[in-house]
Amino acid sequence: MTTTVVEETALNAADRCDRCGAQAYVRVIMASGFELLFCAHHSKEHADKLKQVALRIHDETERIK
Repeated sequence: MTTTVVEETALNAADRCDRCGAQAYVRVIMASGFELLFCAHHSKEHADKLKQVALRIHDETERIK
């Protein structure tokens, strides 16, 4: 059996929210492998639904000062 480890890269200023275009601080990986990026505002707004459907959520909102 082989296990593949995917190293997630940190989000940077070039990563933009899929809802509004602001800087993304949250990466959501869906079961299909599709990736969604959200700003802090939209990740909080949609948090309940995202937790239900996401395979993985990578949250870097602690970087906001």
